[in-house]
Amino acid sequence: MPDEREGPDERGDWRARRSQAAAAHAAAAERARAQETARAREALASFAAELRRRGVAAGPLRARAGRARCRTGLTGWYLRRDGSLGLGVDGGFYVLDVAPRLLARLRGVRLEPSDPPLQVGRGARDGESVELLVLLERRLAELSAPRENPSPPDRGET
Repeated sequence: MPDEREGPDERGDWRARRSQAAAAHAAAAERARAQETARAREALASFAAELRRRGVAAGPLRARAGRARCRTGLTGWYLRRDGSLGLGVDGGFYVLDVAPRLLARLRGVRLEPSDPPLQVGRGARDGESVELLVLLERRLAELSAPRENPSPPDRGET
């Protein structure tokens, strides 16, 4: 913090330096986030390629709206057994939780892909956060197991 006895020029210089430092910090954080997203996209692309190689068929992805399910028009694989995350055949990472609305249940929902994280569920309750690579390894084992249904259980699907 600038000293009260400093003149206006010194205070302005201090503010300019703080502003530059904040901008540099924000730029570094953005670069780190972009690198994390790129690594996560690579992992998801490898996961999809391995599923295809193993013959695991993609299926319709449905969004969760409370206790109901809504059509999305997307095809892919669920990344979590509970159906909260999906990987589209387009390579998009989708968060499949939506606000419960009657119109969504009737018409379906349109989802946009999200930037995938390397740590899924960061900031969530204990036990809900998992590294993306660990999640993909577990899901690959589940989806490759015989007689395993790649979609979550049917609960009020519309």
